[in-house]
Amino acid sequence: MNKEQLLNALADQTGQHKDDITKTLNALLDTIGATLAKGDKLLLVGFGTFDIRKRAARPGRNPQTGEPIQIKAAVLPQFSPGKLLKDRVAEAHRPKPPPAAKSRKAKKKIG
Repeated sequence: MNKEQLLNALADQTGQHKDDITKTLNALLDTIGATLAKGDKLLLVGFGTFDIRKRAARPGRNPQTGEPIQIKAAVLPQFSPGKLLKDRVAEAHRPKPPPAAKSRKAKKKIG
């Protein structure tokens, strides 16, 4: 699903105009970005946590030349799903049991 499809789905579910949904979604994404930029984390109970993680500088190799290089330290956004989200996804992807076999017993006719 892309952003346009998400906006359409939200508009259908809420009955709100797509322009209002677009403003709300953009405000949500801006708020998440601003919160992480400040170094804070955002916790949505049941859904998950948006946080940052720091990756230290480390040695690496140029894959084309094999030459050693230094990879810079980085601060990256991270999302950790909450229990309700994990459970919902797991349930949706759980294999379905095979359908029960129909009984072959002959039915008695009454009458």
